[in-house]
Amino acid sequence: MAEVSLGRALNRALRDALAADPDVLVYGEDVGPLGGVFRVTDGLTAEFGEDRCFDSPLAESGIVGTAVGMAMYGHRPVVEMQFDAFAYPAFQQVVSHVAKMRNRTRGRVALPIVIRVPYGGGIGAVEHHGDSSETYYAHTPGLRVVTPATPADGYSMLREAIACPDPVVFLEPKRRYWATEDVELPVRTAPMDQAVVRRPGRDATLIAYGPTVDTALLAAEAAAEEGREVEVVDLRSLAPFDDATVTASVRRTGRAVVVHEASAFAGYGAEVAARVTERCFHYLEAPVLRVAGLDIPYPPPRLEEYHLPSVDRILAAIDRLQWEAAWVPRPEAARSDGGAAADTGPAHRLEVGA
Repeated sequence: MAEVSLGRALNRALRDALAADPDVLVYGEDVGPLGGVFRVTDGLTAEFGEDRCFDSPLAESGIVGTAVGMAMYGHRPVVEMQFDAFAYPAFQQVVSHVAKMRNRTRGRVALPIVIRVPYGGGIGAVEHHGDSSETYYAHTPGLRVVTPATPADGYSMLREAIACPDPVVFLEPKRRYWATEDVELPVRTAPMDQAVVRRPGRDATLIAYGPTVDTALLAAEAAAEEGREVEVVDLRSLAPFDDATVTASVRRTGRAVVVHEASAFAGYGAEVAARVTERCFHYLEAPVLRVAGLDIPYPPPRLEEYHLPSVDRILAAIDRLQWEAAWVPRPEAARSDGGAAADTGPAHRLEVGA
């Protein structure tokens, strides 16, 4: 076992994919000799040559547009968008062509493209360097959208994304690039379209992904000191969504909080809250809550700590999950047998003070 950072795990995944498949190509802005802004492609040009890992012009639409053509001719391009908000000029290519080509050609043309997007805040960067753009992609049918939270997942999910016949938007939480864990590479973790339980618990479920998984785990540790066992679910895949794992957790705990960095209004957490409510309504002890970024443009570096979900904000949300509620027998059960079924029949909740 060795201590590996997320950035190094992604680098190793790209290196192993390039070595295993001659059709894999890696390119983007400064990903060649420089090795990328975050050094995720460090050393790849020297090892595999400028035909396999190379710099592109500063034109994100062109990066994705050429990837479409390369994929149509049998290559497996892996492109980097350098920063989240830099990817918006390529959005027309992603939505109109990458996502729709298979359906447009009735399955005859697949586009096995991986679009790597460093995203999220927490590194003290300025505007255009801290966006959480996941909802734009997850809302687009035809795309797979995944985001690793650990080095082991970074390696395993990127290898799986490159091998996938579908286009994959691979969102890399940039604040986690330097996070390490003891892991032996290569490693194979759970399939990339499955959520995993990072910490078991019985009282409430924290649903997080990418950069907020670690924050959720810290909040769960703090909640345990207050006597509440909180489960943490790492979604990993935003599209498709793993309903089975999330539903099983929330039905077991009865309470849920969704945590993400993007703004709350019409954010990804709204979809998660809706799905959980639809599937777990009769198991819920309280409304599903969200802890998210504020509904503002991304703030300056000195203010981002107030914008991003924190342990204190998550604990405050957990406190609002109606713990004061009391359980009593359903009125109709109590009437039918003179109250004899009070201990065995289904129950409803009576709010304190109601």
